[in-house]
Amino acid sequence: MGGTMALLPPFIRASRFSRTARTAAPHPGAGLPADDEVLLDVPDDRLGPALVAAGKGAYEAAAELLSRTRERAEWEYRDRYVTRLASFARSRSEWFDDWRAAAPRDPDVLLLSAQLAVERAWGSPARAELLREVSPLITAAAQSDHRDPVPWRIALDHARGTRAGHKYFGELWAAAVRRAPHHYGCHVAAKRYLAESWHGSHRECFDFADRAAQDAPAGSLVQALPVRAAFAYLTDGCGPEVPRQRLEDAADRAISLSARFPSLDPWPAEIRNLLAYVLVRLDRREDALVQLRLIGPFATSFPWGRLSDDPLGHFLAVRESVYLGEPVRRPRHPQNGHDDRAHPDDH
Repeated sequence: MGGTMALLPPFIRASRFSRTARTAAPHPGAGLPADDEVLLDVPDDRLGPALVAAGKGAYEAAAELLSRTRERAEWEYRDRYVTRLASFARSRSEWFDDWRAAAPRDPDVLLLSAQLAVERAWGSPARAELLREVSPLITAAAQSDHRDPVPWRIALDHARGTRAGHKYFGELWAAAVRRAPHHYGCHVAAKRYLAESWHGSHRECFDFADRAAQDAPAGSLVQALPVRAAFAYLTDGCGPEVPRQRLEDAADRAISLSARFPSLDPWPAEIRNLLAYVLVRLDRREDALVQLRLIGPFATSFPWGRLSDDPLGHFLAVRESVYLGEPVRRPRHPQNGHDDRAHPDDH
């Protein structure tokens, strides 16, 4: 693996992280919030009220939120919101059960039903069989609004889970990009399918990611696709070497994208968390510290949940190591390892 493998310093395990046991913490004067101010997966100002209302058993706020994204063709927001709402419904479904009973043919209900069904099937030992039973729900969601690319993102995840062939995947991909040529969720789903199909062939995944980013507008989230390919390579540990310059270019592209968003904003937080991880792995500590300042209190489960069973604790441990200039080591028992099959939205 030559010089690139030298870029893979070990990370420190931070599960069951105890803030009280720490001897040092980033000082607010360094532009980093205190540990107890950092939260995991904070929703934005639009999603937050819908989740609060759902927690009280009311679905109206979620219905209004998804309806608005559909009417305004806010497909990136729609994709993110339906994923978060489905995750919430997996543990507390009463509000969604009421909504589905009240409006069974509503396009937003159909979309959320499809996402929820895929998530529920994904962790089962009979995943492929259960996912095949979900197909009619995805079809119903896609037919309910022919403009919407999000059902096609779900279909791409479904294709990966059922190990569908490349011909069928290609048909789904063509349908997705006809609706939204630069939809980030569909591109991430396609990259995950290709990564599993071409396990270890990281150059092919980089080629796909680079082409997509080059074709996308400068402010599109698709500009972060190459840094996702870099993350997959740096955490996979298999396949031929990818030149360091390709990893650097992916990070630089994501830095340019990050600069287009406001600081301390939950919307780009996942991209910035991912970018910070990659920058640390590339030993670009100063650049990583810049991203950590832009992240502020908004840690995200991805990528840290792929590295530890305590993603928030791991984020804080890495942040402290970057701030203090200390070595950052690999956790011994990452939650999902390198298995992309634990959850449809694992990356």
